[in-house]
Amino acid sequence: MVSHNFVIQYGGKVEASTSAIWNADNCLTREVQMEQSTKGSTPTLYPLQTAPLGLLTACLAEPHKLGRTPVGERKVVPVLGGRMEGERLSGSILPGGSDWAVTDAAGVLQLDVRLVIETDDGALINCAYTGMRYAPPEVTAQLAAGESVDYQAMYFRILPRFDTADARYAWLNRIMVVGIGERLPEGPRYHLHEIC
Repeated sequence: MVSHNFVIQYGGKVEASTSAIWNADNCLTREVQMEQSTKGSTPTLYPLQTAPLGLLTACLAEPHKLGRTPVGERKVVPVLGGRMEGERLSGSILPGGSDWAVTDAAGVLQLDVRLVIETDDGALINCAYTGMRYAPPEVTAQLAAGESVDYQAMYFRILPRFDTADARYAWLNRIMVVGIGERLPEGPRYHLHEIC
């Protein structure tokens, strides 16, 4: 549990709530004060800046359909291969990865993917991502038929994380990435962007 002690000023009057912050060991450590000036304007959100990382394209095998489990309609989809193509990161997806996907009661496909990328210069990089895909019924029917579907016809997003022991790609251990998905006949393709 993480909470904060807010100090809010209203036209010269200070009001405060009492709470605290907990560290990773769940021990009470210190109080945190955050000040917010409310002079009739909403604080401006910082812009989200991104940098292109590349295209991740996966080739998939036929899914293992497990049926309706307590969490939803479950399938496990083996990843046969694919490519990562970008200026800073390019390589092949090795066979052996899988997507443990479930479609929930709201019709949202929840993704849970693990795969390994071997870069063109020989580094091995673990790539793990969660994500979701939601589409209107007519687009869902196209997806089920294995047709190509444009990214604008659905909400298809992933959050990949990378880790590697190769020093040349150590920067991947320290970044966050978001991906916009589209569906090709052979599988998904993601447009990956580093969050700066």
